[in-house]
Amino acid sequence: MYQGWKVVGCAFLIAVFGWGFGFYGIGVFLAELVERHGWATSSVASAVTVLYLVGAALIAFIGDVFERFGPRRVVLVGMSAMGTAAIGLTWIRQPWQLYVVFPLMAVGWAAMSGAALNVIVAPWFERKRGLAISIAFNGAAVGGVLLVPTLVFLIGRLGFTAAVLSLVIVMVGVLTPLVLWLLVSGPEVLGLGPDGDAPAPRATGKTKGGGVTQTRDFLRTWHFWSVTLPFALGLTAQISVIIHQVSFLKPTLGTEGAGWAVSLTSVCAVLGRLAVGLFVDRVNRRAVIAGNFLLQATSIVLMLSGPGPLLLYVACAMFGLGVGNTTSLPSVVVQAEFPKAAFGQVVSTIIAINQFTYSFGPGLLGWLRDGVGSYDAAFAACLVLQLAAVAILLFGSSTARDVRAAR
Repeated sequence: MYQGWKVVGCAFLIAVFGWGFGFYGIGVFLAELVERHGWATSSVASAVTVLYLVGAALIAFIGDVFERFGPRRVVLVGMSAMGTAAIGLTWIRQPWQLYVVFPLMAVGWAAMSGAALNVIVAPWFERKRGLAISIAFNGAAVGGVLLVPTLVFLIGRLGFTAAVLSLVIVMVGVLTPLVLWLLVSGPEVLGLGPDGDAPAPRATGKTKGGGVTQTRDFLRTWHFWSVTLPFALGLTAQISVIIHQVSFLKPTLGTEGAGWAVSLTSVCAVLGRLAVGLFVDRVNRRAVIAGNFLLQATSIVLMLSGPGPLLLYVACAMFGLGVGNTTSLPSVVVQAEFPKAAFGQVVSTIIAINQFTYSFGPGLLGWLRDGVGSYDAAFAACLVLQLAAVAILLFGSSTARDVRAAR
């Protein structure tokens, strides 16, 4: 078997624990800390905002860090930071301590999430890069499927500290030998090229981009913002709902029921990504994304309509169908609407803007929840963001047609 596929498997498992602790598990931590200490939801959620803000700042340099120190060191340090921070959440006694623990978790998030997975997997593939990265990213959803209900179950049986410690031990035991065995900088270390081919001759110089391929040129166009803003708004709504999902569902479904609802959301995220991947290259991509946001908006309406447990599970499943696509479709739109030479610049800029924007979502939702006394206004705000994303996507479609015609 080509070594690159083993690297993909390792990246998949890194994503399981990275998203399991640093994304889907945050909702469990938030609910547990609020219930355990009686803290305001906004106090904990604001610290979560700091987690993603610090993470966004670190992710901007993650490629250089991997290149300088190598994937083994970076992932092992990130794993250690993630595990230490998760255990630290079970020991803290004052709200200010959240602002020490969550920035530490941000180190793990930066080293084990999307940008890191791209850096780990991309050098090993050319022809099958999309498939390889997609497989690795599905580990994120599996993290939600497995870790959240397991964490909730163990908290109920062992207590908060023992439950988190047990899962951290599993993470360290699984990842450490695989990272040490499999992760190297790229296939050239083994005398191979991407996809297992013969290595290509080294380039003798560097090519500089210019003109319209400069990031600053795209930042001045409505076309760029008609792609960026919908995803920034949609991701802010999506991540805010996921972070607060356990707390929102707990009164109706109970703690374990809420955990299973998050797991269902994660399963549907995989199914939704696979389903859309079958046809998205043959249809209007903006229409697909708009439909994705409308589906999530409809699910929020269902959540707010006061349904019983069954409809809440249905709403979570509907919401989950859009989760995976919101993170994977930006690159598909950029590939179709922007010059090939600018692909990397545009995608990385969109991701950076998205991460900075959605960092504020969990904290703002927490403040709305505490101010009103329920999640109704907070989730309604997410609904408005989803609908605004749809409007911008469709309004920007005429600009996109003009750009494609000029290419």
